[in-house]
Amino acid sequence: MNKFLKQFLPVMAIALLFGSVSVTESRAQGVLNEILKRMDAQNKSLTSLRADVTMAKVDANLGDDADIMKGTAVYLPRKGKDALVRIDWVKPDETLAVVDKTYVIYRPRLQQAYTGSTDSAQKGNQKASGAMAFMNMSRAQLKANYSVAYLGEATVAGGVKTWHLELTPKTKMSYKSAEVWIDSDGFPVQSKVIENNNDSTTVLLSNLKKNVTIDAAAFKIKLPSGTKIVKG
Repeated sequence: MNKFLKQFLPVMAIALLFGSVSVTESRAQGVLNEILKRMDAQNKSLTSLRADVTMAKVDANLGDDADIMKGTAVYLPRKGKDALVRIDWVKPDETLAVVDKTYVIYRPRLQQAYTGSTDSAQKGNQKASGAMAFMNMSRAQLKANYSVAYLGEATVAGGVKTWHLELTPKTKMSYKSAEVWIDSDGFPVQSKVIENNNDSTTVLLSNLKKNVTIDAAAFKIKLPSGTKIVKG
């Protein structure tokens, strides 16, 4: 992120927040409650998801040129268990799957696969585990873990109209805030995590296909013979 944005980011955030509550504070609170209600309903009704995913990472020390990754994602929540997740990145060529608290990252160009416990990975990478956990939190969990601010309406890439929220952790984390863009159905189509050093990661989901049939076998990565496995 360049010096200009570093200087004006706090001002922009304050302007958005004041703009969203300029009518009356009670109205803003009413809108926020409706958004959280729809998110809660969406979370309960979602049985599966296929989507295109774009991730943009910005290093605050290197300027505002983003490192872009694109791919497809599948997501299968399970009652009483952690959800199944798989992302097949096209750029770069890489596959990530999480099944029963075990992650596998396969990099075909290197003929290597990295595997380990998600619990251990989360302890070593708090921003990845904590900052993205809000994506499938209930309304009660969101309010318990974050101070939530409504920043107004916004249109994300692809022309999707959304409500823009800012989430500030109530306990100390390795990131200072997260932003999320919610569509009219209550689904978080875009999220942005801002770390304490101002590095940021933005994830956009598009071409959503909800509640389609997905076989659990789709989350198992078939590693070719000769793949070197590195345990984390």
